[in-house]
Amino acid sequence: MGVETAIVLAAGEGSRLRPLTKNRPKPMLPAATKPILEHVFDHLIDAGIGEIVVVVGYHRDRVQSYFGPTYRGLPITYVTQENQLGTGHALLAAESAVSSTALVINGDQIVDSRIIRDVVEKHDSDTVATLALLQRSGVAEYGGVIVDDGRVTNLVENPRDGHEYYLNAGVYAIEPTVFDAVRAVEPTAGEHHLGNGLSSLVDEGATVRGVVSDGLWVDATYPWDLLDVSFALFDSGHIDGDRSRDRARSTTVHDSAEIRTPVVVDQDCVVGPGAVVGPYACLGENATVGANAVVERSVVDADTRIEPNATAIECVTGTGVTIGAGSTVPGGPADVRVEDRLFEGEAIGALLADRVRDRGGVTYLPGAIVGPDAAVEPGATVRGTVPEGTEVWS
Repeated sequence: MGVETAIVLAAGEGSRLRPLTKNRPKPMLPAATKPILEHVFDHLIDAGIGEIVVVVGYHRDRVQSYFGPTYRGLPITYVTQENQLGTGHALLAAESAVSSTALVINGDQIVDSRIIRDVVEKHDSDTVATLALLQRSGVAEYGGVIVDDGRVTNLVENPRDGHEYYLNAGVYAIEPTVFDAVRAVEPTAGEHHLGNGLSSLVDEGATVRGVVSDGLWVDATYPWDLLDVSFALFDSGHIDGDRSRDRARSTTVHDSAEIRTPVVVDQDCVVGPGAVVGPYACLGENATVGANAVVERSVVDADTRIEPNATAIECVTGTGVTIGAGSTVPGGPADVRVEDRLFEGEAIGALLADRVRDRGGVTYLPGAIVGPDAAVEPGATVRGTVPEGTEVWS
């Protein structure tokens, strides 16, 4: 059956990606050189969706100013979730904007258009909801689903009980009755969850189906995941790493610079003499790579300057960052603490949030995380987590 409208849930912060989400929501973080949410919109359009309703909340101005009222000729309707109280609460914020069968999708994960099409094509009016399912070895960080002959029998958030689950890919075709189910379920820890509403429908005997699909599905839960997301886009062919975006039109690459594919370079970038960019390097709009600098396996966001003789390996930057002359981000592996968890052996050299200023000759120990507006003075060594606005001296 036809599904014309998609509800995109894009209101959350993505707290585990701090400090990158200090100034923008997770859906607006870069996957290669454009926001995660832009990839979501592209796949929805490629799957035949004709109208987009976006639920915004945290730093909603960043979403609305970037996309405006249309995207690729499709109208965008914005609705606001004033307080981020769960996926079900976000869905209910969009209820007045839809009147029939709708597709629901997370705006902070990249989902291949094949997965979306599979859900739309398999959904029918006798089914209250159809879920996209993927076969993945570990689903403990996400939602797990058990099906029997295509019918969902159990949905479990963050399952750790040893059962075999399909991964809930966060793509749903729903009938209007789902709104009522979400509204009727008691909140958990003050939050309404879409999964709980669907579970209540399953318990009542309503038909909720699962469609096992294939295709690209990637999510950035922690800062180093932004590297993996971009690399997955290269490896899956979703980014043409041999024909960098807009480079021929508006980017200057010095004749003596070396571009090692795959790379993607956005518009208005400058790559200086003797610089080496790639493999697996992403340069956002108006980025500069100075003479003899090296950028490898990194996501460099817009308006970032990597000055002469600097090295950035497995580095993630926010916008407006300066990595000074002769500074070194040597790459991982690293042990990184996020909130109260320690992650061992992660492949990240450093994360530099928006407007970090490195004055040159700085060494970043693997796993260093530097908060927004920090200043790192010449010759300093950076380790661990540096809070926002801090000055780091040698």
